[in-house]
Amino acid sequence: MTGLPLLSLAIWIPILGGMLVLATGSDRNAPLARVLSLAVAIAGFAVTIPLFVLFDNTTSAMQFSEFAPWVPRFNINYHLGVDGISMLFVVLNAFITVMVVAAGWQVIQDKVAQYMAAFLIMSGLMNGIFSALDGVLFYVFFEASLIPLYIIIGIWGGANRVYAAIKFFLYTLAGSLLMLVALLYLFMESGGSFSILEWHRLPLGMTPQTLVFWAFLLAFAVKVPMWPVHTWLPDAHVEAPTGGSIVLAAIGLKLGAYGFLRFSLPIVPDAAHAMAPLIIVLSLIAVVYIGFVALVQTDMKKLVAYSSIAHMGFVTLGFFMFNSLGIEGALVQMISHGFVSGAMFFCIGVLYDRMHSRNISDYGGVVRTMPKFAAFFMLFAMANAGLPGTSGFVGEFMVVLGAVQFNFWVAFLAATTLILGAAYTLWMYKRVVFGKVANDHVAQLDDVNRREFAILAVFALCVLAMGVYPFPFTEVMHASVDELLRHVAVSKL
Repeated sequence: MTGLPLLSLAIWIPILGGMLVLATGSDRNAPLARVLSLAVAIAGFAVTIPLFVLFDNTTSAMQFSEFAPWVPRFNINYHLGVDGISMLFVVLNAFITVMVVAAGWQVIQDKVAQYMAAFLIMSGLMNGIFSALDGVLFYVFFEASLIPLYIIIGIWGGANRVYAAIKFFLYTLAGSLLMLVALLYLFMESGGSFSILEWHRLPLGMTPQTLVFWAFLLAFAVKVPMWPVHTWLPDAHVEAPTGGSIVLAAIGLKLGAYGFLRFSLPIVPDAAHAMAPLIIVLSLIAVVYIGFVALVQTDMKKLVAYSSIAHMGFVTLGFFMFNSLGIEGALVQMISHGFVSGAMFFCIGVLYDRMHSRNISDYGGVVRTMPKFAAFFMLFAMANAGLPGTSGFVGEFMVVLGAVQFNFWVAFLAATTLILGAAYTLWMYKRVVFGKVANDHVAQLDDVNRREFAILAVFALCVLAMGVYPFPFTEVMHASVDELLRHVAVSKL
């Protein structure tokens, strides 16, 4: 361990750095804003590396803990810590922030300082969500993280950006209001404590457990998003700028799934077991039905957005089968989805920057003018379809194995995502990349530049490394997942 407050640094370096970038002001200082943003993002990522390197895999206890009174009158504390479930997401978030700043380096020309600052501040807030061990602290970070993304979509988004931003904000805000009621109820029941770890030990009857579970479900299901509260996501993705889509897919969707593991399962385990069949049915609908919806999309961004819903359905399915393969597979799938979906949205952004179109029908024969890009895009398309040897395969394979232990027919339906994922992803790839050059605009496309090549290469390295050797990722979470399952198996009634 180290004496440095690594989690506080991971939270406040991006936030304070973002405010410093914001202070650079007008677009006359855009070069300074870009350089400063990249320096802050790299510094934020650098302080998370010791979290992974120094992490003790043998214990399920919270590590790198920090504690300070915040509002003593109400027993609200600045309490941070990470375990094997949350630590990887802090590192992933900091990594994605570096990629997003680099992705918008030359593309964003208007309000550059504000754009970069919004991503940096959001990065710090999301790290706060993953490391908060106080209920109020979690809620403050959870709600505050909506604001930067709302601004990003609303200002730098597409033609219908205001509609998409408001829809995103209202959906997620409405869902989380009931969570606030649940947090206040748990505060009263625990004798005046907002400690999440104390809530894990709180004995509750079945009726209050069920009500609390539903309150958390409405908040986290919208964030994942689960069917049928998923309709805000395709709109948000289509209208968001490339960086916004990358962060929303790679990190934003993980907030709801993380909430299930930190709140729903350990605090109300009996209700979680009772409601598991419902969650499994909703997850299977997301996997199968949304897969078919993705097949008929004509917009590349909307297709990848629907594929994200299907992949996150795999995640919630893994959680509620209550076996280690399912939960660990779901966690691996979340990390992999961060790499793959981020890379897919960046690839679509590369094409959009050149053609200003996301319609699949406007492309064709891209490989003839952009061979380097086509090679990278093929790798990420295969990973999105779950090809063995890529990160996309590892989590899905583990969840299917866990589903076989749980119920064969659940596993059978879940496995259809491998077929559907290959169908809609490769069908899109074929129409965009292969065939004759569709029009004069495609014939004049330039291949990726050095900045784009470097970003794609880093994403490719992550996808292949995790696919070939997933052990470092699975080993980190094993002790924490086993402890969670032991805790959930013990009835509080």
